[in-house]
Amino acid sequence: MANTYKKGDHDTRPWGTWEVLDGGNNFCVKKIIVTPGSCLSLQSHNHRSEHWIMVEGEAVVTLGDKEIIKKSGENVFIPVQTKHRIRNDKNANLEFIEVQYGENLDENDIIRYEDIYGRAKA
Repeated sequence: MANTYKKGDHDTRPWGTWEVLDGGNNFCVKKIIVTPGSCLSLQSHNHRSEHWIMVEGEAVVTLGDKEIIKKSGENVFIPVQTKHRIRNDKNANLEFIEVQYGENLDENDIIRYEDIYGRAKA
């Protein structure tokens, strides 16, 4: 398996948007914007790790059983199979860069545990 993302791919989700900035066989770089008051699902991935770099705003990051605050210029690493989510409690957009790394990179490698938008769970 490989990276199914292509530069320029993008999508609008209930929480905001994502866009692929670059990618290769085992990596993908996305710009993700989370709108005020929104959050991604509590999720994990079987085939990829992620590194998030905050570039604008302030995030509440769930990593395993901890919640941590990350501000612009800070980062967090999410190992494979670790439950995680990001939330924007502020009144301005949260923007971060996500670097995915693994042998199988696609949207089907999302295992959802909680989702406030009613999307399918694991």
